[in-house]
Amino acid sequence: MDDLEKAVLILFDESGTVDSELKQKAKDYCDKIKEQQAICSVCIERLCFSNLVQVQFWCLQALHEVIRVRYSSMSVDEKLFIRKSVFSIACLGAFDDKSTVRVLEGPAFIKNKLAQVLVTVIYHEYPLIWSSVFVDFLSQLNKGAVLIDMFCRVLNALDEEVINLDYPRTPEELSVAAGIKDAMRQQCVAQIVGAWYEIVSVYRKSDEELCASVLESMRRFISWIDIGLIVNDAFIPLLFELVLVDGLSEQLRSAAAGCLSAVVSKRMDPQAKLLLLQSLQMHRVFGLVAQDLDSDLVSNVAALLTGYAVEVLECFKRLNSEDAKGISMELLNEVLPSVFYVMQNCELDSAFSIVQFLSGYVGTMKTLSPLRETQLGHVGHILEVIRSQIRYDPMYRENLDILDKIGKEEEDRMVEFRKDLFMLLRNVGRVAPDITQIFIRNSLATAVGSSLDWNVEEVEVALSLFYAFGESINGEAIRTGSGLLGELVPMLLSTRFLCHSNRLVALVYLETVMRYMKFVQENTQYIHLVLAAFLDERGIHHPNVNVSRRASYLFMRVVKLLRVKLVPFIENILQNLQDSVAGFTRMDYTSKELSGSEDGSHIFEAIGLLIGMEDVPPAKQSDYLSSLLTPLCQQVEALLMNAKVLTPEEAPQKFANIKQIIVAINSLSKGFSERLVTASRPALGLIFMQTLDVLLQVLVVFPNVETLRSKVTSFVHRMVDTLGASVFPYLPKALEHLLVDSEPKELVGLLLLLNQLICKFNILFRDILDEVFPAITGRILNIIPVDTLPSGPGSNTEENRELQELQRTLYTFLHVITTHDLSSVFLSPKSKSYLQPIMQLLLFTSCKHKDLLVRKACVQIFIRLIKDWCAMPNGEEKVPGFQSFIIETFATNCCLYSLLDTSFEFRDANTLVLFGEIVLAQKVMFEKFGNDFLAHFVSKGFPAAHCPQDLVEKYCQQLQGSDIKALKSFYQSLIESLRHQQNGSLVVR
Repeated sequence: MDDLEKAVLILFDESGTVDSELKQKAKDYCDKIKEQQAICSVCIERLCFSNLVQVQFWCLQALHEVIRVRYSSMSVDEKLFIRKSVFSIACLGAFDDKSTVRVLEGPAFIKNKLAQVLVTVIYHEYPLIWSSVFVDFLSQLNKGAVLIDMFCRVLNALDEEVINLDYPRTPEELSVAAGIKDAMRQQCVAQIVGAWYEIVSVYRKSDEELCASVLESMRRFISWIDIGLIVNDAFIPLLFELVLVDGLSEQLRSAAAGCLSAVVSKRMDPQAKLLLLQSLQMHRVFGLVAQDLDSDLVSNVAALLTGYAVEVLECFKRLNSEDAKGISMELLNEVLPSVFYVMQNCELDSAFSIVQFLSGYVGTMKTLSPLRETQLGHVGHILEVIRSQIRYDPMYRENLDILDKIGKEEEDRMVEFRKDLFMLLRNVGRVAPDITQIFIRNSLATAVGSSLDWNVEEVEVALSLFYAFGESINGEAIRTGSGLLGELVPMLLSTRFLCHSNRLVALVYLETVMRYMKFVQENTQYIHLVLAAFLDERGIHHPNVNVSRRASYLFMRVVKLLRVKLVPFIENILQNLQDSVAGFTRMDYTSKELSGSEDGSHIFEAIGLLIGMEDVPPAKQSDYLSSLLTPLCQQVEALLMNAKVLTPEEAPQKFANIKQIIVAINSLSKGFSERLVTASRPALGLIFMQTLDVLLQVLVVFPNVETLRSKVTSFVHRMVDTLGASVFPYLPKALEHLLVDSEPKELVGLLLLLNQLICKFNILFRDILDEVFPAITGRILNIIPVDTLPSGPGSNTEENRELQELQRTLYTFLHVITTHDLSSVFLSPKSKSYLQPIMQLLLFTSCKHKDLLVRKACVQIFIRLIKDWCAMPNGEEKVPGFQSFIIETFATNCCLYSLLDTSFEFRDANTLVLFGEIVLAQKVMFEKFGNDFLAHFVSKGFPAAHCPQDLVEKYCQQLQGSDIKALKSFYQSLIESLRHQQNGSLVVR
């Protein structure tokens, strides 16, 4: 054993006894050998004399790399040496008389690597240099099975390395592959096909494994050779015989089925394809799919039948003659029962899409009206296939019920997987509504009558089918209960499945009831059944918390839908929900519940919607509201009284309790309109005001608990809508408390509340705004920078994101103030000191902010302030210095210099919106300030931008005209012209 062999053995050692340093040395040594000029000779010599498979593999790998990379730089003699040597080794020949090793006697992976090396030579030399390679190989096949096996490996490698388009290829590789295929078609394909036929005929009884290898190679080539070489009276009968004979090995029968699949899938003219498909008499293999379902043969025959069905369907779509369509439909009707069986019982090839095929077939049914008996039978099969495909695997039953990680993944996978199948169901429902409804009725009836041990998955499927079917029916059909719906919906409502405790069954049951609620809306005799379904252990009282909370949400939607029709049931509903209401706000929260969803609050929203109707008698309404709110307020008051003795361990639990109570009250209040609680029945308003008074105390007792502040803020929002102006007395103190030690995130919430108040009450809110504006503005201006916020690497922190949000909300707040006739707030004695910083902030933002919509809002603020504060009737300035600030600073910086920056991109839609506002600002300034504005803009602004005099004059004419569109168009062209001149060199001052 020489050094190279030792190095290779160390390199491939997997025992774990060789240290990494020695391995690296071995690798370096081998790499150095590869770089030698005579590497090909070294490798070929070792192949003929070394019987170590590691050395053989390394030599073949090195040869492959060298031929692939260095071929073009090799000498003619070197190429000839490689060609002859590799071919000789592949044909059981010898390097010279002294050779002692035959590579073809080695393991399969060595022979595959040798085939890869030979194909690399073929890639470079066939057909121009080595035109006889395939003919030469064919002449060697009489040496027996070893050579035939090697020939198959070479053809397989040729397919994988060169021809097959399933692998990514460069344009050069595609060109070489096309040249090889063209030359083979012309020169040797017919001989190769003849050899395949002869080998299979001769060896079918003596060496079935070899025959299977030959057919596997043939399958790869059928897609690009002349189909007539295969589809003839010799080969097709042989292939079918091999598939159908019982005594042969499964491997050989499967390989023959694979060849037939390749024949079926061959790309052809549709008319010729139809004749081919018809001639195959495929019915001969239909019975094979009912054999051992786990066998490779059944999988291959299944692929053959599904591929055949796809091609027949394609012929039906592409051919227009009645005869061709008739033949296609006849062949489809013949094969479909087997295809349906395959879909339900066999593992299908990944290339076949059940949904795509069935959707295509259902699409053809639209042209066959009315449907014949055969097609109606197929519809039933399609529905069975859909049902079998969407059924959950029982092995995941427990995971799905407790919804652990595995269950969540499986549920997500099935939700995605079912989408296309449900779309198919809807299409079937439109083509054959009666059969679909009967199928769903039978599925549902079976589920209803099932025993305790009956499959949970079957019940879930039956309900899911009924749910999905609802999407193919219009609202009117549901409302009137057309077809079998009049029978199906009552059956659904009155059913209590024995497996109803299962999470999936319970959820899909409630969703399905919700889907068909329009039927109940019309047929009110079933309301009691709906209420029972949602209020008993099938819904809100289900043991699974996820089901219970989802039921709460859906029940709220039921209440919204039925409203007045539920008035007679209010007492019964409230009685049934007593424990749920108490449970939602109970004192003994566990840590798990603290982190849970707030979905349970929908119970309170539902109750609010029920008792907030004017159809409820006033006295009862007050009693209902008081009986709900009083205990909740008492709980909060008790917690607030004991706040000082709270331990750090108790605090989170108590805070969570208060939070849940506020959420509950908030949700409850959504059912009461402002008109009802302030005008019609003010006693209700009084109850809400007392509640607000209690909850505002939370801000006093727990001023620094962010979660509670946010919930109280949310409740104040709610009360603004519910109580209207009656909320005013509570606002100053509320706003004052909300401002204490507020962080940027909390300030955003406060500004949003103020925006709501301004939008709702306009100038009525002026006095309160006058009081709170200075404190809020001062606080914000101390937090946010006057110029830009940090950007670039490392700036995307939570703190910066909160500051950006606060800055954006501040601009919205200022915009809301100015557009609601409240700009006088800026001028009040307490606020005047903030006027200049606000103006500077607005100026900078209108010129430089990255968000164009924020810039637009700031320009709109300036426009509104110009209209509000300028050109007083007596000529006095309402705000001394404001006019000169606008003319000398805002006009030139925002309306001219900022536009000259190349980042102002006119092709952007938002930029054009901003530009429109800037043009409008100039028009407003001219209207208010006349020549004062124009003279300064023309004498100071344009000269700094080196604007030609003719464009200045034209600008003056356009500005004084009445056509704003013409002004906008001209000003854009002027800016583009100046920008071209300046190349963006002006800087906004």
